[in-house]
Order: sequence, then C-alpha cells, then structure tokens
Amino acid sequence: MQLNSAQHHLLTLLRVATRPLTAYALLDGARDAGVRAPTQVYRALDKLMALGLVHRLDSLNAYVACTQPLTCRPGHAAFAICDDCGAVDEFDDAALGRALGRWARSSAFALRKTAIELHGQCAACAGAP
Repeated sequence: MQLNSAQHHLLTLLRVATRPLTAYALLDGARDAGVRAPTQVYRALDKLMALGLVHRLDSLNAYVACTQPLTCRPGHAAFAICDDCGAVDEFDDAALGRALGRWARSSAFALRKTAIELHGQCAACAGAP
C-alpha cells in the first residue's frame, strides 16, 4: 500500500506515541513534515482508518495506531483504556465478535461498525505484580 508523506508521518507519530493523540497534537507533531492544516490531518487519518492502520477512540477524541494491522478489520475494534496513565490495549476476541453478530442478526440490526472502549485501570497503575 502506498501512503503519501502526510499519512506516513502521522502513522509514524502514532506508532511511537505512548498514548492516544488528538488530531491537533498530530498537527503540531507533523508541521516539520509540511502538514500545515487540520484538514490535511483529518484526510490522512480518514485514509489510515480506512486501511485499518489507525483507530479513533471516540471517548477520548483521539487516535492510536493499530497494533494488529495484519488481522485488523476496519470498523471493528475493542480497546482497554487506562484512565490513570492513558495506556491503550487493543484486543480482538472472536467470541465477542460472534456474540455481537448474533445479537445484530436476532435484532435485525444492520451492524456497520463496532468500537468497544473499556475504561479502567491497567495492571501497572493498579500495582499488579
């Protein structure tokens, strides 16, 4: 897949980030790469999300790089978000996907997108061994 320079730079910023980044934080980090306008950032993020390389965390209004790009299904993601340190753990559970699919079929609901965001405390912040 061919990424333009803005897409490549934003993806790199997200991959090295230790926590989710807002579009404006990405804009600040990408100015040296020639990204000057919010519309450039949003267009690049839209493309990266369509490719399954980036996810938007609605509850944080921020973005993270996909940690499972080879198996990720765009539009279907689940995340555990630490409310203390901001760490995000992306996970994919086939049983969860099947359960959502069964519910959608039984409810005659045309499911297009799934984004599950669990908020809590990660093991490191909870002091787990």
